[in-house]
Amino acid sequence: MNLDFLLPIALGIGLAAAVGFRVFVPLLVMGLAVRQGFMPVSVGFDWVATTPALMMLAAAAVLEIAAYYIPGIDNLLDGIASPVAVAAGVGVSAAAMVDVPPMIKWTLAIIAGGGVAAATQSTTALLRGKSTVFTGGLGNHAIATGEIIGAVVMSVLAIIFPYVAVIVVLLLVYATWRTYRSFSRRKLN
Repeated sequence: MNLDFLLPIALGIGLAAAVGFRVFVPLLVMGLAVRQGFMPVSVGFDWVATTPALMMLAAAAVLEIAAYYIPGIDNLLDGIASPVAVAAGVGVSAAAMVDVPPMIKWTLAIIAGGGVAAATQSTTALLRGKSTVFTGGLGNHAIATGEIIGAVVMSVLAIIFPYVAVIVVLLLVYATWRTYRSFSRRKLN
């Protein structure tokens, strides 16, 4: 049985998790990886490695990173970033799933890619919300820094070691589940 299609699926899911931390950083890393020949992409996604796209993604990444360090704007961006992260998670997953049959590719991209991006984004938004309440927003800088590190590390990890990235994704999903479960119990009490 040929399991070569599992590697691009792992890569796509890893990149989708990174998108949940920051939308544009993983897209920029993916574009650079494609440009340098470290990563192939599905037909129709090769635009991500073009010079105009890389310039736009770099500018968007810098603006996104900077905006998360502005109190109040960071919480506002979480509301905007959540649906965008899901869409970007679907997109990066589909782009990475080279030579995967279309039905499997798009099903996994929507369910796994979008779902993992949503889980990561919602967890970080929840952390930022709690930080805003407990620190008056002063602790949000630490969360923003952690998200940037998470986006870069997860993107690079997904490209270099996709299977390790999936293990990290599973740990993130488990942590998200535990966090939501913990908050649900507190609301009931």
